[in-house]
Amino acid sequence: MSEFLGYIRPNGDVGIRNHLLILSGTVYANGVCERVADTIHGAVPITHANGRCQVAPDLRVTRRFLAGTAMNPNVGAVVIIDHFKEEGMTAEDLADDIAPTGKPIATVNIRGDGGFISAIEVATRYAQDFARQISLQAKEAAPMNKILFGTECGTSDTTSGLASNPANGLAGELLIAQGGRMLMAECTEWMGCENWLTDKAASPAVAEAILAGVQHMEARALASGEDIRGSQPTGDNMAGGLTTIEEKSMGAVKKIGDSPIIEYLEIAEAPVKTDPGNYVMYGPGMGAESISSMAAAGCQVLTFCTGGGHTSNHPIMPTIKVTGNRHSFELMRDTVDVDVSGVFYGEITLAEAGQIVYDEVERVCNGYLTKSEALRDNNSFAIHRVGPSI
Repeated sequence: MSEFLGYIRPNGDVGIRNHLLILSGTVYANGVCERVADTIHGAVPITHANGRCQVAPDLRVTRRFLAGTAMNPNVGAVVIIDHFKEEGMTAEDLADDIAPTGKPIATVNIRGDGGFISAIEVATRYAQDFARQISLQAKEAAPMNKILFGTECGTSDTTSGLASNPANGLAGELLIAQGGRMLMAECTEWMGCENWLTDKAASPAVAEAILAGVQHMEARALASGEDIRGSQPTGDNMAGGLTTIEEKSMGAVKKIGDSPIIEYLEIAEAPVKTDPGNYVMYGPGMGAESISSMAAAGCQVLTFCTGGGHTSNHPIMPTIKVTGNRHSFELMRDTVDVDVSGVFYGEITLAEAGQIVYDEVERVCNGYLTKSEALRDNNSFAIHRVGPSI
């Protein structure tokens, strides 16, 4: 079994990055979070539009996304900034959720700490202290079975289902063979291929949950008065030759390999099981929400398979872009990391493409920056909504 060098957390999780997270508890704390993060070396802000005036189910989802993001092994310490007090969603509530990880946590309340300027001062002092603390942590060797490997696809085209997605599935199998786990979300993109997934299900309960998840997502779309096929496939999918949701799904589900699907997860829910294999998660095809849900579930690294090229990068989870379209790689080479289009030109086999993707994942787990990380283009954090604002 191969190893990687990571940051071992008090609860036994292993991070591939050592971020100081400045976490906004509510939309009204975003400005303070950004000011603090701009001041402190290595700090990463997570801001969003939620946390207030949400129906209770939505508030619970927001809390799960935010707490899960802070619990991610790639985060070494957290400063949570709140505006006032939202029942069930305070900075202290989030801190309680995160506490079992054992990582340093501080909470700041803008109103309670004397207003905007005073809150910046208080939070900056916490952040400075934490940044120095986590800078002392050295990397240690850890087995690859500590990795939860997320996978996503976006701007898919006809090359996606023939090259990048199946190569990615083979890369996942290489990790699973070493005891690792692979997680796929986007249940809107399982439609028409549900049986491909249920055939891999480790139990009837998992198979039933997969079917129920797809049906629930489609019912939600229909309840809006529109068929889901009005937005899936997307315009760029159709420009790339994918004309139906079923065609898109046939490529999308190839992002995972043939190993059993061990567990079905609700959105942003961390796996309970630790068995090697595939895991699937309820959620939309919208990329930023989808990859944010996987980061909140604990994925340390994610591959983003793309036909047309993409800029997506999660703030605390390295996001490796993989394409099978040589033209897209040339156009988007400053943000797309891996080109496996050689499978179409007889230059490499699909198995070799899978090894190329796996090797890139292993390098990133050992500290190699993705192109988007190097550019600090952290553009893909979003929280899934389940209800209206109130």
